[in-house]
Amino acid sequence: MAVVSIKNKLRRGNLLVGNDPYIPTDFESIATTTLTTSTADITFSSIPGTYTHLQVRGIVRDTVSGANTMLRWNVNGVTDSGKYMWHDLTGDGATVYAGSGVGQGDTYFRNIRYPGATSTASAFGVFVLDVLDYTNTNKNTTFRTLGGYDANGSGWVALTSAVYLETNAITSIKISSGATAFAQYSSFALYGIKVAS
Repeated sequence: MAVVSIKNKLRRGNLLVGNDPYIPTDFESIATTTLTTSTADITFSSIPGTYTHLQVRGIVRDTVSGANTMLRWNVNGVTDSGKYMWHDLTGDGATVYAGSGVGQGDTYFRNIRYPGATSTASAFGVFVLDVLDYTNTNKNTTFRTLGGYDANGSGWVALTSAVYLETNAITSIKISSGATAFAQYSSFALYGIKVAS
């Protein structure tokens, strides 16, 4: 079966074994890291400005001696008070919660809950975070996240949004443990998304 690009109408052979592979070019891997030991934070730096949006995906667990904690994010090394605002809508299967960090002088924004050391053994949280128009210097940068985890009958799910209150392009993203450190085998991947002009 032939593959035809909707964007530029190019025909790309077929997907049968032995034929050239079809590799989409609009969604590209920039960097990936999987932790071999517990680590307090990771940073994606020198992010190229050649994409329209960015996406960060992860699977995470913490070493904190508790059931869960929340990810913390900084961009461009900025930890100035009041540069981040966020909202979250979360649920644990029984109750829905809403929270915010608006006007609290936060030096980061936070989003999804993920399991700690006393959660179900080997349970990891997952998330997908979009960084929209990250090179646009005419507006503040917006983030949105969907994530959560299952702990064998309990767990959390979250939908969050955040804004970075500066207009400079995003060149680095730091993800920090909300408590102690990310556990071994936590993994983070950064992607660039190109949109046709």
